Amino acid sequence: MPIERMDIFGNANIGIYCFSNEEVALIPMGVPEGKKRTLSGALGVKICSVDICGSRLNGVLVAANSNGIAVPHTIGGEELRVLEAYFPRVEVIRSKRTALGNLVLVNDEGGIADPRLPSGLLRTFSKLFGVEVRRGRISGLPCVGALAVATNSGVLAHPSISDEERRLIEDSLKVPVGTGTVNFGIPFVKAGLLANTKGAVVGSATTGPELMGISRALGIG
Repeated sequence: MPIERMDIFGNANIGIYCFSNEEVALIPMGVPEGKKRTLSGALGVKICSVDICGSRLNGVLVAANSNGIAVPHTIGGEELRVLEAYFPRVEVIRSKRTALGNLVLVNDEGGIADPRLPSGLLRTFSKLFGVEVRRGRISGLPCVGALAVATNSGVLAHPSISDEERRLIEDSLKVPVGTGTVNFGIPFVKAGLLANTKGAVVGSATTGPELMGISRALGIG
């Protein structure tokens, strides 16, 4: 399946606004129907139109795999009910840290998380996602969820990832790790990429060579 290019609200940073796993994509309210169809077709998923915590920044605020989704404690009751119709389990995270999508990198085999998180929160993530979640960094930075995108086929990570960090991710998530950028050189790849094992959607500024790197890393195309 070819990788689709698009923007959301005129912005190429689609991964800030949207989230996708194998079955569902969370899309902010107000996205046109044509773009919803593009996302659904490219990723082979159902579309859930929802704002998280009254914000359009769905990709920043949630972390999920096929087993469950973690959401900030500031989520609204109606938003929570919408998510409960699409995910087998929804966990409200009682933490001052609300950008959960930037804190965790997870697929259906394992995960790594910001090393500054307390052990109790790592155990909560492990139970919710049904996998072991370990502490890790990418390029020496703690915001692992912003620095990589993981599927059940592969990981695309920041180009400056170290060999030790790569080995930890491959051991934890049980998939190979490739490197690349999005949107004409942005190394924070989560910002410009939605992907699963069935396809990918990238920010509209992503170049041809970047598309080739994404395809190789995630086994798409």
